[in-house]
Amino acid sequence: MIRRWIANIIAPLDAPLLGLILSLMALGLAVLFSASGRDVMTVASQARSMLIALLGMCLLAHLPPQYLMRLAAPAYTFGLLMLIGVALFGEVSHGARRWLHLGPVRIQPSEFMKLALPLALAAWFQYREESLNFKDFIIALLLFVIPVGLIAKQPDLGTALLIASSGCFALFLAGLSWRVIAIAATAGAAALPVAWTFLHDYQRQRVLTLINPSSDPLGAGYHIIQSTISVGSGGLFGKGWLSGTQAHLDFLPEPKTDFIFAVFCEEFGLLGELILLGLLVSLVIRGLRIAGHASSVFNRIAAGSICLTLFTYTFVNMGMVAGILPVVGVPLPFISYGGTALITLMLGQGILMSICYHRTIVKR
Repeated sequence: MIRRWIANIIAPLDAPLLGLILSLMALGLAVLFSASGRDVMTVASQARSMLIALLGMCLLAHLPPQYLMRLAAPAYTFGLLMLIGVALFGEVSHGARRWLHLGPVRIQPSEFMKLALPLALAAWFQYREESLNFKDFIIALLLFVIPVGLIAKQPDLGTALLIASSGCFALFLAGLSWRVIAIAATAGAAALPVAWTFLHDYQRQRVLTLINPSSDPLGAGYHIIQSTISVGSGGLFGKGWLSGTQAHLDFLPEPKTDFIFAVFCEEFGLLGELILLGLLVSLVIRGLRIAGHASSVFNRIAAGSICLTLFTYTFVNMGMVAGILPVVGVPLPFISYGGTALITLMLGQGILMSICYHRTIVKR
């Protein structure tokens, strides 16, 4: 009986996805141990977050996609109301208003929207499948422009860009014309000078520092200079686990979170980078395969948006550490320290597993 109970629990878990996730988590704990200066408490805290995230992933994997579709609109509405609540009553910390207190609980609604938005867009296009037209894409555009605008206003440009990318992926997967995409891209490029005027001073400084970090090596350019030194000093095989110098001598800023990839590069070198990149790309490819074999519009768009957003996380963080993108505070999936982002990512993987498993059940 116990064997059957365990079999029922693990049945919806996609083996390739689970294997890749556990490998990345183990690698993340190892790098975090080094990046935190061998702080066991930090590693234990992250391990607890991983267990909670795994539990959430298992719960969502058991939930059929049709239930997720029914929950999409209420989840989006709840997330939007929380973002409005942040704008009106949110806690201000370090010049940003991103957190909301609900009794004893302190939450960051923008993290919740990372899943609520793609699910809501997928449900919308499923609902309009039979009579989809250009007006439906306009409504979908408004659905993600509103929360993105509220998050950018906090300000939290990194999260706003991630959520905007998930919305764009949903529009693309729903079948938006390439001509419209090209026109939108051209219009967006033309609007960059106008967008520049709406950026905060520190955001403009980040872009200018990216172009010439040596203009302020001890100030705004310090992050990029030190991270690129870490990446380059690892060489082909790295200095070895726990043997990096940039983080351990406190040259590298935020080594546990935004710049943990720099610690990884210094200790494991180019070979380690390729292995890590291979694991993350394999995770994205597996997600795209699940999306490609999805049994409905909702499943295809939800799965595709989730795995492509994971790719965006990876690309932005690695590009930021390598000095080819501005510093925007995006964590490296499954590697960076932090429970909220990790749980959000894992819930997304649970949705992928649900879509994959229940497609198989229907096919049988």
